[in-house]
Amino acid sequence: MALIYLVAGEASGDVLGARLMAALRRRRPGLDFAGVGGERMEAEGLRSLFPMRDLSLMGLLEVVPNLRRLAGRMAMAEADILARRPAALVTIDVPSFALRLAGRVRPRGVRVVHYVAPQVWAWRPWRVARIRERVDLILALLPFEPAFFEAAGVPVRFVGHPVVESGVDGGDGARFRAAHGIGAAERPVVVMPGSRRGEVGRLLGVFGEALRLAAREVPGLRPVLPVAGQVEDAVRAGTSGWPVPPVLLIGAGSRRDGYAAAEAGLIKSGTSSLEMAVAGVPHVVGYRVNPVTAALVRRLIEVPHASLVNLLARREVVPERIQEDCTPERLAAEVTRLLREPAATASQRAAFAEVLSMLRPASGLPSEAAAEAVLETVDA
Repeated sequence: MALIYLVAGEASGDVLGARLMAALRRRRPGLDFAGVGGERMEAEGLRSLFPMRDLSLMGLLEVVPNLRRLAGRMAMAEADILARRPAALVTIDVPSFALRLAGRVRPRGVRVVHYVAPQVWAWRPWRVARIRERVDLILALLPFEPAFFEAAGVPVRFVGHPVVESGVDGGDGARFRAAHGIGAAERPVVVMPGSRRGEVGRLLGVFGEALRLAAREVPGLRPVLPVAGQVEDAVRAGTSGWPVPPVLLIGAGSRRDGYAAAEAGLIKSGTSSLEMAVAGVPHVVGYRVNPVTAALVRRLIEVPHASLVNLLARREVVPERIQEDCTPERLAAEVTRLLREPAATASQRAAFAEVLSMLRPASGLPSEAAAEAVLETVDA
């Protein structure tokens, strides 16, 4: 019985891995799975080698104090893979960990598929040669990524972005308002400070103060926070003193309904922006990293936007307030504009349709396209 070994390191990767496992099992019911994942992947039958949260680190000041633990997890994963001899290793995002792991096991005869192309096209493009040595195939989510990797001789397949099968556009706003006692005069705003503890620590307080300022201009503002399980305690603690208690959303179903009710969003950069686009929620992007990390990134970054919506549209569709610009005052001004100016929200929604049309595979769903690519690698 063939074994597929999967390694994910954060909430978004856990979702990708779970959908991939389901799609693989539909094609080959006899497949076994092992590796590292979260609740979603465990629900599909994976017994995680160690807690996925051990890999959910970002930025120099988060990673450096945990280097010894990460090295231990690396050694543990390497040993497990080489003992089990899977038909393929599928690493999902977390490239700093995943590609090092791939570099250890691929020379020992393990085929490697990396799901979510590393964003070396945005910064550190010279690293693409190292990637070529460590993977058999990259599964790309964005339509412009294959050309970059193909030019460097890296096998790549565009499989579409998983956000288009997320179902976040299928919520019921009226049901959400009724379930949470939100009156007709209240203005729900989605707040997404991230799924990593470091992100929550840097962004939640800034976002909360921005909402407090915006509420002076927009009566009835009501925060709605989707919460990843690994940061639930930090979010609850960080919002305990907010003047208007937020609605915390746990689980995909409640998220969909919350998005349907929302009139605007205040979110971190990354995939969250695409999720808001699918749900049709006009939004503002804010992000901060440690100043040391920011100084290094600015010397390396080669793209004009942080938001994926803006990158795909090749213009600023959604306002971006990054690092020094990510202040409560500037974020509040943008949220207020979205809640007061219908033309601003209409402009974003029109651009969302344009962007989302680029993110679908040639046929079927992204998870199905990814499963086909993995099986082709296994059978090669």
